[in-house]
Amino acid sequence: MAATGNATSAPRQLSQKELDIQLMLAAQVHLGTKNCDFQMERYIFKRRFDGIYIINLGKTWEKLQLAARVIVAIENPQDIIVQSARPYGQRAVLKFAQYTGAHAIAGRHTPGTFTNQLQTSFSEPRLLILTDPRTDHQPIKEAALGNIPTIAFCDTDSPMGHVDIGIPANNKGKHSIGVLFWLLARMVLQMRGTIRPGLKWDVMVDLFFYREPEEAKQQDEDENPAVEYAAITDFNASSLAADGQWPTAIDQSWTDTVPQPIAAAPGAGWVAPDAVPVAGDWGEAVPPPQIPAPAIDSIPPASGWE
Repeated sequence: MAATGNATSAPRQLSQKELDIQLMLAAQVHLGTKNCDFQMERYIFKRRFDGIYIINLGKTWEKLQLAARVIVAIENPQDIIVQSARPYGQRAVLKFAQYTGAHAIAGRHTPGTFTNQLQTSFSEPRLLILTDPRTDHQPIKEAALGNIPTIAFCDTDSPMGHVDIGIPANNKGKHSIGVLFWLLARMVLQMRGTIRPGLKWDVMVDLFFYREPEEAKQQDEDENPAVEYAAITDFNASSLAADGQWPTAIDQSWTDTVPQPIAAAPGAGWVAPDAVPVAGDWGEAVPPPQIPAPAIDSIPPASGWE
């Protein structure tokens, strides 16, 4: 009877770690590449028949916990820079910075951001979080020169040089990157006390996923449809004269009669000038006007020469 009672009892409730691992399995966080770096061999579970390495998700979850403890140890969250040059990680980086208070850099890294003090974008963070060590190699080099600790999501073929905490995971899929940043943000908020450990976080993991521009545009159009204006079929005075913008003369019908032009007012004291001779043809030259020469008798004699 005891065995029968145990068999019919409710299934065991999964722990938080088991639920997180199930979520990572669904997002294919455990899938690596066909190449493996010698420093990543400790995180490999096995190799599939097609040559792809499988990552041990138990170690991935432990490394996420370690990274969350390091992030919580920073007093000012603005001293943490989370960066991603890969397009799949830019939205996750922005969301992670929104919920944890960190500073996000999404897109191309400007060389000299951590080393050149003359730049306007110069900053000296206390912690650097990256998506891919291979794509973000420039900030890793600058962080090494500035003694800045670095946390990075590392795939099986990622270089581990100058990476202090490497989280083994698939950093090439948009769902994998979104789930990793969502889990890391939730662990940070739980350790800070913002979220109770036993309760579910109300932020959906879908917000951290990369969205195609066409997909985002289509969703926005579905959520906010264009306003359908009713077709106006009759332009009459009864429907348009209510606002006082159209005169009542709009109701008059068109006629073929053309109104006569207004006569010009006659000018007072205006005398027509002499008629100017008009050439008969455009090619004919018009003679210049004749100016009469003054008479010799009318010129007064010069005086004062003597």
